[in-house]
Amino acid sequence: MLDLKLLRNDPERVRRAIETKGESADLDALLALDERRRTILQDVERKKAERNRASEQIAGLKRSGEDASAQIASARRLGEEIKQLDEELRRVEADLDDGLLWIPNLPHETVPIGPDADSNVEIRRWGTIPPETFRPANHWEIGSELGLFDLERASRVSGSGFVFYTGLGALLQRALIQMMLDRHTREGDYQEISAPYLVRGESLEGTGQLPKLAEDMYRTGEDALYLIPTAEVPITNLFRGEILDAADLPRRYVGYTACFRREAGAAGRDTRGLVRVHQFDKVELVKFVRPETSYDELEALVGDAEAILQALEIPYRVLSLATGDLSFAAAKCYDLEAWAPAEQRWLEVSSCSNFEDFQARRIGVRYRDEEGKVRYVHTLNGSGLALPRVIAAMLELFQTERGGVRVPEALRPYLGGREELAAP
Repeated sequence: MLDLKLLRNDPERVRRAIETKGESADLDALLALDERRRTILQDVERKKAERNRASEQIAGLKRSGEDASAQIASARRLGEEIKQLDEELRRVEADLDDGLLWIPNLPHETVPIGPDADSNVEIRRWGTIPPETFRPANHWEIGSELGLFDLERASRVSGSGFVFYTGLGALLQRALIQMMLDRHTREGDYQEISAPYLVRGESLEGTGQLPKLAEDMYRTGEDALYLIPTAEVPITNLFRGEILDAADLPRRYVGYTACFRREAGAAGRDTRGLVRVHQFDKVELVKFVRPETSYDELEALVGDAEAILQALEIPYRVLSLATGDLSFAAAKCYDLEAWAPAEQRWLEVSSCSNFEDFQARRIGVRYRDEEGKVRYVHTLNGSGLALPRVIAAMLELFQTERGGVRVPEALRPYLGGREELAAP
């Protein structure tokens, strides 16, 4: 959420952000509500002062035995007018709060300007795309042949977009999760946290998924809880409404969770394999930092995600997202994309974002600096990494002519020393 003072004092900057992010929020209507709110508050204060004066006059007239009926009628009229204004104020403030939820975060000045993903800027690449000595099978083909997962049976049980990981596939998934957690906690200075998979709606509002992405959420009926789309949501809400000490910052957390997304707007896209599924596993990185360090922390966050890809020997590229491809809540975001040779395309495996104080304002997470001033923290998060596309890239990159899949050396200790995934 943006500071309302920013909307008042620099509306054109906010208007540009709405336009370049491709949003449709009605800033003029919001500013009109803000103006009406301030007018009501002034009217209420004026009428309360008049009522106080009338009350004093009534008391004086009664003490002197004079008729106070006119003043009593005036005080009653003022009381009724104040009541009506208070009711209008509640309606206006509710509309104002709802409207603010639709105003996106402002892109950082270094974010490329452009309407969509075609305007993203490649920052760097790592690794060498291996020469094609034979035509690799698609990941869903080799995964099925090796008995790593079963998409057909999962579809019969839960519908399309779900996966049974079986045998070595289940072990591979668990091995990747453990490797990532170990590296982030032992080398990346992150504290591991195990988070709830169900959250309240206000938690999703706090991180910016609601109300904009309501159609992509799985919601329970009776309890009105939501299945998390990412561990970002519960972990970022960890200190909701709290004031932290400056000495406690930065705070860095890593958590593994399952993630759930309806992908309501993605019908017909990537329907085969692991690229777009409704339930998937992800290791998430979340930071609470001081504002002056947040962009250094963003670069470090990207480096922590890159380190996993490098350990897995997966060629990747880093993109700086353009305004039109930037999420609603992010001020700046880098995507990490792994190369999938069978599909001849890059697959997003991590997004690393700085939200500045946008989420902190919604959630109410602040800190007290050395001078005793209370300020909002900056929040960041990134995938470290999302598993389905990592697995897809590995199955396509490391296929052998024998029909197996080579295991990267860093992952072998987590797979009982296996050097290759082979057919059972």
